[in-house]
Amino acid sequence: MKRFLAAAVAAASLSLAAPALAQTPPNVLVVGQIAEPKSLDPHAVTAVNDFRILVNLYDGLTRYKDGTLEPEPSLAESWEISEDGTVYTFTLREDVTFHDGTPFNAEAVKFNFDRMLDEDHPYHDTGPFPLAFFFSAVEEVNVIDEFTVEFRLGEPYAPFLSNLAYPTGLIVSPAAVMEHGEDFGRNPSGTGAYSFVEWEPNTQVTVQRNPDWWDGAPDLEGIVYRPINDANTRIAEMLSGGIDVMVEVPPDSLAQFRDTDDFNVYEQAGPHVWFLILNMKEGPFTDQAVRQAANYAIDKTAIVENILQGTAEVAAGPIPPAFAWAYNEDLEPYPHDPERARELLEEAGYDGETVTFYVTEGGSGMLDPVAMGTAIQADLEAVGMDVEIETYEWNTFLGRVNPGLEGKADMAEMAWMTNDPDTLPFLALRTEAWPEEGGFNSGYYSNEEVDRLLEEARRATDQSERAELYKQVQEIVQEDAPWVFVANWKQNAVTKDEVEDFKLQPSFLLMLQDVAKPQ
Repeated sequence: MKRFLAAAVAAASLSLAAPALAQTPPNVLVVGQIAEPKSLDPHAVTAVNDFRILVNLYDGLTRYKDGTLEPEPSLAESWEISEDGTVYTFTLREDVTFHDGTPFNAEAVKFNFDRMLDEDHPYHDTGPFPLAFFFSAVEEVNVIDEFTVEFRLGEPYAPFLSNLAYPTGLIVSPAAVMEHGEDFGRNPSGTGAYSFVEWEPNTQVTVQRNPDWWDGAPDLEGIVYRPINDANTRIAEMLSGGIDVMVEVPPDSLAQFRDTDDFNVYEQAGPHVWFLILNMKEGPFTDQAVRQAANYAIDKTAIVENILQGTAEVAAGPIPPAFAWAYNEDLEPYPHDPERARELLEEAGYDGETVTFYVTEGGSGMLDPVAMGTAIQADLEAVGMDVEIETYEWNTFLGRVNPGLEGKADMAEMAWMTNDPDTLPFLALRTEAWPEEGGFNSGYYSNEEVDRLLEEARRATDQSERAELYKQVQEIVQEDAPWVFVANWKQNAVTKDEVEDFKLQPSFLLMLQDVAKPQ
């Protein structure tokens, strides 16, 4: 461990000091992340940037089958579901231990979910837990015996097994939470393929091989995750040898990696939506005509073709086409129609009020946010809207947007990668998902019919019935236009040629358990 840690730290120091001379250590994978993680507590974070680390430190009861969004057994070997769909009984793997040496068992599972869901739990104050919504249907978790745990739901909940596979469902060590309390996110302990070594703020997170992992020890000795916010700096580090893997490569830089045998380029379609949140609580976007005008004004095809260079498709609504069974193929994207946008602004009596627009420098699934923000500003100004951009670093940006736009901004960039068609609309479009209720409906959209349809869809156990409900949601939301629907993206990554068995997943998670880097 000491030899590995010394090599990792030396490599990071070298690459920071002199990128042109940087080299990564043997059998240690160095990953260029897009930002500093917020926390290493999987229950406390929301960004895919953080999830890319966490899925290698922890396991959940279920996980996504390779190359799919289909849940399969992980820490749970099997499960049974009651006929009415409200009771899930899981049989757990035996002889699994957390990295701190404490046993994984049914009591540990109960601790994890009670901590998130029970306000009276002694460690609930180690939150907040912003995605506990994923498990809102759970009424109680019961220990049947040491390796059997039961979840009782208040009603059938179709996405339950899928949500258990999402990073919010990852299982943490109760003993580590008890020891570190609110600082657990800096002292993580799970059961995953890699265990935590150290976190140097704004420099790197270092993890090492778990030789006792229940699914077989990984080939890599360890992984170093380096936060490199600026995309051009990540590219320079990749070209100079300072990192082995780079995620979210700007589209105009992919060609230089494709044109050499020294690198491999990976692309994978997934359930991604890039959109603009519009403030419906105050300001010009309280008027539906103005919101629709913004959708008509922005040339999304030009953004996709010129800025994103064909690595995305124009979005039509809140549910991406990657969920083929639930996607409404009859829904056409708003066309680029500046004249119609001007007509709608005139009908609404828009008086040229300045629109404050939050843009981020970069972040999970944010594509090329500064260039896209500038293009959007120009398109809106072309139809008579005065737009003022405010740009923030990713975690600062989330801290301003997630609590709601009221009193701060009229419009903000946002991107989501989700595991189920329920996730994004349920967490960001329902009335009960307003920020003060703990959700991510930062623009304060509210439609009673959408609320009803979403509730029905998550209770429906028949997929065709769920699909019809989601298709209705998409039609209503597109007409109401609480967002500007911009793009659905294909994720990408670049690795050095010597990196083996690397894959991108539809979940957008960075699973590195099987990756090798021969010396």
